[in-house]
Amino acid sequence: MEIMKKKAGFTLVEISFTVLVVGILAVLATLSIRKAVESSRIKTAAIELEIIGTATVQLAWDTGQWPNQAIRTRPGSTEIWNIKPDSAGLLGSVAAFSGWKGPYYEGETVDPWGNPYFFDPDYRIGGVNRIVVGSLGPDGLGKNIYGSGTGKDNIYVLLDD
Repeated sequence: MEIMKKKAGFTLVEISFTVLVVGILAVLATLSIRKAVESSRIKTAAIELEIIGTATVQLAWDTGQWPNQAIRTRPGSTEIWNIKPDSAGLLGSVAAFSGWKGPYYEGETVDPWGNPYFFDPDYRIGGVNRIVVGSLGPDGLGKNIYGSGTGKDNIYVLLDD
């Protein structure tokens, strides 16, 4: 009588289970990495906006005007949806900015999602108009003049505190 020897190796069930576990771990790692990257982008935008906010206030003190060329004490209602052009006064001067001592800002003019940073003198927060510099955030959408809309993840810095 011949004794059957058990062959060494793994069964199909064992291999399938191992592949499944490795796949689940890979998905969890990918989700964690994406979350960390998005968190890093939000922090980067917030830091850049603090610097842009300081530069914007310095422009207003030196020239008496905001980037929309409105008088500092009466900011008007005209938004600047891109701070890069010289007409905004942060990177370059135009004749409208008497007393200009810039450039006031030499960093990134677009947020980590590729949208331009903006200046908004009547950004609605809690039913009140505030002066802000901001980013449209991860979704790239803005809020409407009533403070609502799909842009719920905007990032901004208050300039009128």
